[in-house]
Amino acid sequence: MKKDQNLDVRYDFFSGKRVEDIIVLSLKENLLHRTTDLDEKALLLDYLDLVSKSDAIKVLLIIGSPKKIGSEEYIRFYRQHFQAGFRQTDFERLYNAVNQFVLKMVDFNKMVIHADSGKVISLHMNVSLACDYRIIGDTSVFQNPYLDLGLVPKGGGAFFLSRILGSSKASKVLLSDKDISADEALRLGIVEQVVPSDKLNEEALRIARDFAQKPLRSMLGIKRLLNCCMRDLENCLKCEDELLSRIINEPEFREKLREYK
Repeated sequence: MKKDQNLDVRYDFFSGKRVEDIIVLSLKENLLHRTTDLDEKALLLDYLDLVSKSDAIKVLLIIGSPKKIGSEEYIRFYRQHFQAGFRQTDFERLYNAVNQFVLKMVDFNKMVIHADSGKVISLHMNVSLACDYRIIGDTSVFQNPYLDLGLVPKGGGAFFLSRILGSSKASKVLLSDKDISADEALRLGIVEQVVPSDKLNEEALRIARDFAQKPLRSMLGIKRLLNCCMRDLENCLKCEDELLSRIINEPEFREKLREYK
C-alpha cells in the first residue's frame, strides 16, 4: 500500500484520523446497537484492514465514546430486541461482531492502545483487554450489567482476566455487582494508566507517540509472543456464544427482562 494513502474517514459509527504514524479511531455512542448492523460492522472491519496494510502506520489508538450510559445501555439492548420480537440472529450478530473485533485486535499488526472514559460496561472492558495498552479517565467506572440479567460476560473477559489476575481474583471481578473505580482498575492491572478525564485524548496520543518511536518489528514480535496461545481465546469466545444462546432462550431470562422498565 502507498504510504500516503488517505486514511481519514468519518461515518455514523466511527471516525478515523491519521496523526503522523498513528491512526486515531474514535467510536461513537450506541455501540451495541450498531454492531448488529452488518453494513456498519463491515465498514469498521474494512477500515481496519486498510490500516493494517499501511506501512506508514505503527500504532492504532482507539478512543471509546464518553457518552456511554453504562448498564442501562446493555439492558436496554436486550429489552428492545425482545420487545421487537425475539430473533436469535440479532444476538448472534452482536456476538459474532465482538468475536471478530477481539480476535482482530489480538492479531493486529500494529500496536493497539485503547482509551476510554465514563461508564464502561464489561463488554467494552473485555474488548479493551484484547488491546496492547489501556488508559482511562479518572472518573471512569467499570460495570457488570450481565449479572443483572443472569448472563455471562461476552468478549473474552474470563480469558484475559484469568491471565492478568489469576483464576481466583478474576472470578471475584467477574462475579462482583459493584462498580470498579479507575484507581481500583489500575491496582488490579485491568488498565495501565489513569489520567484526568479531560486530558484523556491528549495523554492517549502522547502514549501512542511514545510507542511509535519504538521499532515496530520488536513491538510486534513481543506482541506475538504474549499472544501465542490464542486458540484458547477462540475456544473461550465460542463457549461464551453457546452459554449466552442457551440462556437467552430460557423463560427465566425473559421474565428477568420484564423487571426492567
